[in-house]
Amino acid sequence: MWIPTAFAQVTVSVAGDTPATTEQIQKLFAVMDVRKQTHRMMESMVQQMQSMSAATIKQRYPQVSAAELAKLNKISESILRDMPLDAMLDDMIPVYQKYLSQTDVNAMIDFYQSPTGKKLISEMPQITQEAMQVSYRHMEKQVDAVMQKVEDTVKEDQQGKPPQPSPQNP
Repeated sequence: MWIPTAFAQVTVSVAGDTPATTEQIQKLFAVMDVRKQTHRMMESMVQQMQSMSAATIKQRYPQVSAAELAKLNKISESILRDMPLDAMLDDMIPVYQKYLSQTDVNAMIDFYQSPTGKKLISEMPQITQEAMQVSYRHMEKQVDAVMQKVEDTVKEDQQGKPPQPSPQNP
């Protein structure tokens, strides 16, 4: 079988490249402003989750009050505040090292330091937020379908079992 020499050399070169160092990955994270981007992404996810949850809860439980919804929002906000971001990023370093070589990471650092790379980093939160908004209607349908299946399953399970005595009235 004939394999072009250039392809074989690239494959050997990339495959034989040394895995990225911890310092390289940390530099990549810094250039990509990963901490800030991750925090922004998580804030956006929380907002979308709150919006989806509120819509679903209002649909299923029309009697829910604004105070109850606000309480649920505070819970999701506390989850964001308590997220151990630094530890999460430290845990990601070996994953990046598993898949990226020193050559890969150096090229990524060069890209993210370029004007185009900087623009991508700058625009990514808005792109992500808008993409989530566009896909929201699909996600909402899925959430509704899952909630309905859960409710149907619970009802079926309850219908097939004898009533359980309450702890107060054995």
